Amino acid sequence: MALTRNVSADGKVVTIKINGRFDFSVHQEFREAYDLGRGKASDFVLDFANTEYIDSAACGMLLVFRDAVGGNSANIGIVNANHEIVKTLTMLQFHKMFKIA
Repeated sequence: MALTRNVSADGKVVTIKINGRFDFSVHQEFREAYDLGRGKASDFVLDFANTEYIDSAACGMLLVFRDAVGGNSANIGIVNANHEIVKTLTMLQFHKMFKIA
């Protein structure tokens, strides 16, 4: 499985862990993971600890995800990303739309 989804006991925090490559091949699975928490969750965490690579399709999916869960008011954190992924996201100015730790 390319990703796993965990929901906090109170249902307010959805954590999505992406394993391996984050690219278009996981778009349906990714969408299903955040759709299930939409409307209930107030916070989303994308855990990239096991993510090796992110491509432009995944960056587009992140933007669609952000819009789907609240746009500018969405509370989305990206954690445990490797240096290359952080560099890519920063170059694309994603640090202005997501909390990158």
